[in-house]
Amino acid sequence: MRFVAKRAGVGFAALLACTGLLTGLAGCKGSDIGMSSKPRSPAEVIQVTPEDGAKDVEIGDLIEVRVPSGRLERVTMRRVEDAQPVEVPGHLSEDGTSWRPDAGKVQLAAKYTVDVVALDGHGNRQARHTRFTTHVPAERFIGYFRPENRSVVGTGMIVTFQFSRPITNRAAVERGITVTSKPPVEVVGHWFGKDRLDFRPREYWRPGTEVTVAMRLRDVQAGPEMYGIQRKTVTFTIGRSQTSLVDAAAHSMVVRRDGKVLATLPVTAGSEHTATYNGKMVISEMLEVTRMNGATVGFTDADGKGEYDIKDVPHAIRLTDSGTFMHGNYWATPDTFGSRNVSHGCVGLRDVKGGSDRTPAGWFFDRALIGDVVEVVNSKDKTVAPHNGLSGWNLAWPAWKAGSALA
Repeated sequence: MRFVAKRAGVGFAALLACTGLLTGLAGCKGSDIGMSSKPRSPAEVIQVTPEDGAKDVEIGDLIEVRVPSGRLERVTMRRVEDAQPVEVPGHLSEDGTSWRPDAGKVQLAAKYTVDVVALDGHGNRQARHTRFTTHVPAERFIGYFRPENRSVVGTGMIVTFQFSRPITNRAAVERGITVTSKPPVEVVGHWFGKDRLDFRPREYWRPGTEVTVAMRLRDVQAGPEMYGIQRKTVTFTIGRSQTSLVDAAAHSMVVRRDGKVLATLPVTAGSEHTATYNGKMVISEMLEVTRMNGATVGFTDADGKGEYDIKDVPHAIRLTDSGTFMHGNYWATPDTFGSRNVSHGCVGLRDVKGGSDRTPAGWFFDRALIGDVVEVVNSKDKTVAPHNGLSGWNLAWPAWKAGSALA
């Protein structure tokens, strides 16, 4: 008898069974021999975790595409509902049967789609489309930072972050921020309370250094049900070196540029009862003109009004958050500068009403940068607190490093 190997999808063994020549087979139905079983659905062939339509998925939950048999041909996972869909990178297992997104690439409060093409164990191609959304945190936090992107600053600049909410998981947040430089130096973070983190090197930056601040805070958990949202990189450059030494007792300020004396200027510092802080302070703000009212910093008369209220203080340079400035002074007599200390804690330089670049105050203002260090010595007040403005240089390096959550 002559046999055909295959006909209409029935194999050689099936033909034998149908002609009675192969014993042990009851009939010739394809289901009896497993060759024409019911087609499998895409969901059976391609298993996607989380399930289609899932909500509130945590970023630590399992996200996977798997085929029990066969192999994956293509997996595309995208974050959608942005201005442009963003593809999520992932990796395929060695045997080609499973796929997972790369670590750290899935975000909270986002919607994702997964598109898969695969071959089942019989070589049939199947496709599947699913979607899911990730958990939306109850609270978010951001860090307001200085200096500004692409700025040129002085050698004493300290990178500072003020967070919008108190941070309880400080190590996770500090780990999410890196400060690097060219040429490289060690840069360490220091926490002041629960909402401020500063970074500085051991010594002042070298002129010309390029500094990069990378914020990888999105989805970093900073506390119970509180996550970050920032993913940003900023850079700034260190300019020339300029430091100024104010001797409150001598009523003078020596300005040094790249180690050489640039000028010696007469000043008036804080009076005996309102002395200027001692210590190193970093210029954090520069204003051509500003209003200064004593009531805003606690200097009030019996009626509650400020002991002074000057609406047009020229050449104002902020040294502390509590209100210490170096500024132009046009209301004191010229012989005050270099001979007496009469201010409420600021360092005054001679100026004229409206300001002038030909006065000591105008001359200094035109040559200063945010990030320059001004140090005060021989004042009758205490040393400025390291968290008052950018005054962290008053901490020795071991004490600074001890304030890191990663120490």
